[in-house]
Amino acid sequence: MRILLVEDEADLGLAIKQVLVGKKYVVDWVPDGNQAWLCLEAQWTDYTVAIFDWMLPGVSGLELCQRLRSHHNPLPVLMLTALGQAKNRIAGLDAGADDYLVKPFVMEELLARLRALQRRSPQLQPQTLVIGAFSLDHANNALQVNQTSQPPQTIPLTVKEFQVLAYLMQNPGRIIPGSKIRQQLWDIDEEPISNVVAAQMRLLRRKLASYSCECPIETVPGQGYRFVVLP
Repeated sequence: MRILLVEDEADLGLAIKQVLVGKKYVVDWVPDGNQAWLCLEAQWTDYTVAIFDWMLPGVSGLELCQRLRSHHNPLPVLMLTALGQAKNRIAGLDAGADDYLVKPFVMEELLARLRALQRRSPQLQPQTLVIGAFSLDHANNALQVNQTSQPPQTIPLTVKEFQVLAYLMQNPGRIIPGSKIRQQLWDIDEEPISNVVAAQMRLLRRKLASYSCECPIETVPGQGYRFVVLP
């Protein structure tokens, strides 16, 4: 799942991003509303949740919400602010925010509110994703394989391996360009290495082979990758 975090306080923004990345989110963190709107225009439907600080340089979090809703974008928005009075909460909700968290807050509450937003979002993916012989277990960060030619087994995954498999399993049979995978699963602050997706695919195939597991990811030359449903 991909989150757009818009927070101009550097220490808080970094702390939130680190916590979210640890929970297997891909996080784009920008410090002002103008950069946030560029991200929204570029990605548009690819974010799962947005977190907006109310007081931002350039375009405020309130204005970002209003722009989203004026474009009929249903992206769930969690508003962060030090303005905790009832009139401020009402203004934020009326502008289109889905939830409101007053600073200072504990990270556990932030995560709980994100989970609540995701439950109400059509983009929410199940904790366990099952395609054919493959079951992706979010809770245990593992791939469970039940191929007829092998005994059942559980394969531990790194965060990036999990994200790649989840993204492809959410689109079974669909060819996804490597550039799209890179755009979706590597945050905007990372160095754009041209072969990073191909390198990750090699690592993932190597891991599956070490468990004698047939890899369900097919490379389509010149087009991208797709998850092939295996028996």
